[in-house]
Formats: sequence, C-alpha cells, structure tokens
Amino acid sequence: MAAHSKLMEHAINVSCRDYLHPWTASCTCGTAGIMLSSIPYTLRTYAMVYLATPFPSQQFSLVMRMRIPTLLDLKRTVTGILKSTAFLTTNAYGFSLCVCLVRLLLGRFYFWTIAYIPTFIASVISLSIERPARRTPLALYVANVSTESLWKMLEARGYVRSIPNGQVLVLGCSVTVLLYMYRLGVHQTKVKDATFRALQLLIGKDEQGPIQEPTTPTTTQSSRPRPLNFSTISAYVQIYDRLRKFKHASCPHRQGCVAYALLGGLKPFLGGVGVQVGLKLLLGIPKIVKSKLDWRKQIFNRGNLNLGLALGSFSLIYKIISCGLRHSCGYDSAFFAIPAGLMGSVGLLQFPNITIALYVMWKALHLLYNWGEGEGVLPKVPAFVMIFYSACTALLFHSAILEPESLRSSYYKFLMDISGNR
Repeated sequence: MAAHSKLMEHAINVSCRDYLHPWTASCTCGTAGIMLSSIPYTLRTYAMVYLATPFPSQQFSLVMRMRIPTLLDLKRTVTGILKSTAFLTTNAYGFSLCVCLVRLLLGRFYFWTIAYIPTFIASVISLSIERPARRTPLALYVANVSTESLWKMLEARGYVRSIPNGQVLVLGCSVTVLLYMYRLGVHQTKVKDATFRALQLLIGKDEQGPIQEPTTPTTTQSSRPRPLNFSTISAYVQIYDRLRKFKHASCPHRQGCVAYALLGGLKPFLGGVGVQVGLKLLLGIPKIVKSKLDWRKQIFNRGNLNLGLALGSFSLIYKIISCGLRHSCGYDSAFFAIPAGLMGSVGLLQFPNITIALYVMWKALHLLYNWGEGEGVLPKVPAFVMIFYSACTALLFHSAILEPESLRSSYYKFLMDISGNR
C-alpha cells in the first residue's frame, strides 16, 4: 500500500508539460495545437453527417430528401455544421485548457483533476454551443460507450460478472418496454419519437395503441363446423381456408392470425438481409471501383442472414404469442406486449450486439423518463441532459487516460484522431 501511495504521489506531482503537452512548455500553445488539429477532423466529420444522416430537427438531410435544396436548407445545414464543429472542437481543446487551469488553481494534480473534473467542465461549456435538438442524441451516444467502459472497469475489479448473451437480455427487456408503450399508444400524443416508427416497421401498424379494452372478455358464438371428409380434395381446401381466416374478434389485424404472423416474420427478415447486404456493398465501394471486391462472396454469405433472422424471428414469435393470448383470454390488452416481447427476444440471439443493446436501453429509459415527467410522476431536473452528457464524457476521458483497456477501441481511435495523435 505504501508503494502504491508513493507511486501515486510521484505521478500527480508533475507539470502540465510532463503530463499533457510534452511537445511544448506553454499551456496556451498546447491548447492551441489541439484546437488546430481538431478543426479539420471535426469539420469533415460533421459535414458528412449533416449531408447524409437524418436529424430530429429536420425530416431528412439534404441527400436523403432527394430534391434540390433551397437557400434556407443550405443556410440551416451550413449553420448546423459550423455549430457542431465548434461544439466538438471546444470539447477537444477545452479538456486541455481546463486540465491546465485546474492544476494552476490547485497547485498540483489530484486523482479527480487528472481528467474527470476538467472534462466535465469542458463538456458543459461545449454542449451549450451545440443545437438543443442535438444534445439528447449526443448524451445517449456517450452514455452507450461509457456504460460499456464502466462495466469493464467494475468487472476487472470483481464487482460484477458478465453472463453469456447478456446483451440480448438487455436488448429484449428494452424492446419490450418500448413495445408496451407502443401498444398503450403514448407515442401518438405524449412521447413522440422516431424510435416508434422503427417499431412500426418491425411489428406493423396494426399492433399500435391505444387499445379499446372491454370490461368483460368477449366471446364469439359460431355454429359448429361440419366434420370434414378427408377422402375428398375439398376437405383440404376447407382446412386451408379455415386457417387463412382463423382470427379472434379482438385481434387488430384484418387477415387470419396464421398469415399475419408468417408475413410479419417474412418482411423484417427480408429487410434485415437487405440492410446487411447494402451496408457491405456501400462500405466496399472503393474496392468495387478498383474491381477488387468479390461481390458474390459479399452477397451470398451466411453472415448476411443474421440480422434478418433476428428481426424476422422476433416479429414472428411476438405475433404468435400476442394472437395466442388474445385467443386464450378473449380480449386484447397492452400488457400482452410484455410476455410476447420477452419471448420474442429469443430470436435476437441470432444477432447479439452490445452497441445496439445499450443504445436501445438508454433510449427506452429516456422515453420512460419523458413519459413519467409528462404525467407528473417524475420530477423535471434542470439541465439534466447537459449534466448527464458531461458526466458520461468525463468518465470516458478518465478511462482513456487511466484504464484505456476498458474503453471501446473505436472511441479510443476517435480520441486519437481528434487530437492529432496527441
């Protein structure tokens, strides 16, 4: 313990130059160097993002709209690019500036002033520059990455332990929460978000709420069907026709339950396969231009089925369970989304992804908070998004310096690129 104390004492009793900017003795020059290195990278990054990615404040970006942009569109896009560039650049050089300022004020480094507190201050200042519509997506993104880093840090200390396919469990529970809200119909009036449009593509428009729930279970009275004579072909035709039209009165869909479930699983399957193949071809454009891409191997690949199988099987199981519960109970209810969503999560084992799971988890928590705040159940925390973003970003910078092995490799590369490999 004494050796560790001496090591820490020696480590934090260093100058800004030894710790932060060894290429120059001046804190001002060190900060300016990071700022000049980050501007081209951030400008290039956000130019690509704004031109090709949908944003909450815009229905679609310039490229996605597929129309000639107006002067107002161009003005908004250029303004958005410059604001976002200023935000990210300030976050980069603000870290270096705040580290030096905090050390100047306190006279030395402390454990929490190595990275966490300076990054928190710099993040608050930088996020105030960014457009309000962009602040929540940014907070959700850094929450995604910081959650993974925090888990690895706790796991390395033996406080927690990962379980096989734990990310699928997280994703399944999060999607179930979103499906319950979708079936309640809160997405139409109280909590409007693009996430529910994605759910609509996955399980269909018929499943959305609000549901008119009867006070007593409904029963259907029908004459007893005649016994079938299987010695004739017409018997098999009648069986097919009954299966095609087999549907409970409380089911929200028009076609029979069997066709509804099968088609509901087929459409997401084809969509998922198309997305994976399209992304591989899009990322392989440089090789396509050079005629070095084996397109047959890229298209006819077993791995391209994973996303489609996950989405298709989830939708299929969800609809089978939902229709089964409606047939068994005699009525429809938003609560049916809970067992149907949890059992449908078995299909997500085909495509386990920690990044998607954590993003959906934080998105579900965010929408639940907005719903609870709108209902007056949860209090409104002033500047919550700004505080949350700054805390998560500070954790990432602190982890990158003290425990880089716990940081996602893509984010560490991002930190290296934005600082000019400093």
